[in-house]
Amino acid sequence: MKRLYLLIILLAAVVASQAQAPQGYYDGTDGLTGTALKAKLHTIINNSDGNGGTYNTSYTPGLWNAYYTTDRRPGTNYVWDIYSDVPGGTPPYNYVLGSDQCGSYQGEGDCYNREHLWAQSWTNNDGTEKTDLHHVYPTDGKVNGVRDNYAFGEVGTASWTSLNGSKKGSCITPGFNGTVFEPIDEYKGDIARALMYVSVRYYSQDSNWDNSDMTTKSVIKPWALTMLLRWHREDPVSEKEINRNNAVYDIQRNRNPFVDYPDFAEMIWDPSWSVDEMEYAVLVNVWPNPATTTVNIKGENLSAVYMYNVMGQLVLSLDVTDDEQYSVDVSNLTGGIYLMNVINQNGGSVLKKVVVQ
Repeated sequence: MKRLYLLIILLAAVVASQAQAPQGYYDGTDGLTGTALKAKLHTIINNSDGNGGTYNTSYTPGLWNAYYTTDRRPGTNYVWDIYSDVPGGTPPYNYVLGSDQCGSYQGEGDCYNREHLWAQSWTNNDGTEKTDLHHVYPTDGKVNGVRDNYAFGEVGTASWTSLNGSKKGSCITPGFNGTVFEPIDEYKGDIARALMYVSVRYYSQDSNWDNSDMTTKSVIKPWALTMLLRWHREDPVSEKEINRNNAVYDIQRNRNPFVDYPDFAEMIWDPSWSVDEMEYAVLVNVWPNPATTTVNIKGENLSAVYMYNVMGQLVLSLDVTDDEQYSVDVSNLTGGIYLMNVINQNGGSVLKKVVVQ
């Protein structure tokens, strides 16, 4: 059931961390699904300066400089490269930010460059998507070159495999049988949400875009969309992804809504998502975070708030009247990390990580 899926996604995201969109960032999305929600989110993430315009960075040196904050491995000066990373293990090579940028390369492990997950040829090199950090990742130059502009998909017989297991080969995903590139499982959700972002961010701004095996202008083809939704469910939002979304926001002033609220993907593209399912979706903003005395909650049809410490013990519970905004007194709580469970009158719930100082 989608209620169970939604809870699993939120739990996975909250345990790692919690993306923090500015207060009111997603105002106007309540009750929307399908094309209406897609159009509203497009307006929000396209209007990054609040005046109908967008911030943009340069291809050089803007992207290179951005990677120091968006794609740095914690505690190091290394690039976090999704095409070479070995989660839980040791990457086959590491790149030092700045000094290991490509010029040219001969093989894997030589240098890192700028990978457009939504390939530049799919857009006919048209516009700001060339430098949009939400889908332009630093990756090994050789692997980036092998991926080229092939669609993402699931490989049956591989013609080439990278040192971390990413591969190119014949597609076995239903609906397409050409050549595709398949990342490792740990980054399939990241890529799915990045591609969904591009589809929404450039919705209705794609008149000069080209088509690909995976896309028709800014629209993701049905076979690929089915696969990406599955990747989105099977590889939930991670702490890395949340931190990257926040870092990109600091630079280009817009966010990936599918990282902030994973259920947006279902609400736009899953035709089985009905009004009945919508009653269980709880979209709330929580601020300030970290907090010292008071945490504010803004949402609709709020019913109750529960807070748990890291041991899973209930430390605070409140019945909430149907206020659009509610304040929770946390001044008596010991400093630390807490999970806040916000419940609405339809029985839906959302989890937020709250830091009390």
